[in-house]
Amino acid sequence: MHASQGNKCRLSFDYNVKRIGNSLLVHADCIEWLSRIQEDSIHAVVTDPPYGVKEYDLDQLEKRSSGNGGIWRIPPSFDGHKRAPLPRFTALDASERERLQCFFQDWGRLVLRGLRPGGHVFVATNAFVAQLLYGALTSSGLEFRGQLIRLVRTLRGGDRPKNAEAEFPGVSSLPKGCYEPWGIFRKPLPARMTVSECLRRWQTGGLRRTNCDKPFEDVISSERTPRRERAIADHPSLKPQSFLRQVVHASLPLGEGIVVDPFMGSGSTIAAAEAVGACSIGIERISNYFKLACDSVPRLSVLNVPQVDQLVGVARPQKSLF
Repeated sequence: MHASQGNKCRLSFDYNVKRIGNSLLVHADCIEWLSRIQEDSIHAVVTDPPYGVKEYDLDQLEKRSSGNGGIWRIPPSFDGHKRAPLPRFTALDASERERLQCFFQDWGRLVLRGLRPGGHVFVATNAFVAQLLYGALTSSGLEFRGQLIRLVRTLRGGDRPKNAEAEFPGVSSLPKGCYEPWGIFRKPLPARMTVSECLRRWQTGGLRRTNCDKPFEDVISSERTPRRERAIADHPSLKPQSFLRQVVHASLPLGEGIVVDPFMGSGSTIAAAEAVGACSIGIERISNYFKLACDSVPRLSVLNVPQVDQLVGVARPQKSLF
């Protein structure tokens, strides 16, 4: 068997897969896929988890689709625009919060096993569950390396008390959301190994600087996802290419290796990897989202984002590992 074929088989196993450029899209449950890959076989993880928390259970997705809400808050239309549903993270009870924490402990252990030493993990979260997520991932063995703050104004928070708006007009139940936190984690380096030694052996350990020779910063001013991207990929948690391309670029310090999104959704992270010339693997368990990603990845990846592409564009795409 040719080496590249063997590598593809090692990563795709017996799942339904689609190859797009330097990327491999896999229709699978990420817990199962992560348990099957070889130890120390991936270089980075960039992901926005869409399950393991209640709002992405199948019954809750059905309620959202029908407009019944469930844990999803269905905002009213105003200003002539239909607003996307938002999950009520504050509706999680004690048992559901424990379930979330246990899930990410198990997930973190599998990610730890699959990552090369020094490999980074960027994981999206929110102010309501960040404490649970960060505690779970550090207890799994990953090092907490700080947060990436995506500055973006959302529709979360700022509302007056429900059903008492007139009675308490000067009160907000929660602060208006103006940022989205992303936890940054790293698989620990072997004892007494320096970052430079890790880079030489594993191609991991640090974060890639921009093309302008500036360090990757932990605050990124971000737009809300543009309509042209939402028109391509109709997913409730779609992140903009202007943001994801910067994160993916930073996650591979030498511009080499494989970045994985275990919760691929619409494929926006994989599209960002394609745009910056990186090899990537996306894992998605829900059939409709896997099909959506197969269609959206090539279309999102070719979008022109000039204000960002000059920071992260690569002169020569990485040779495909698949």
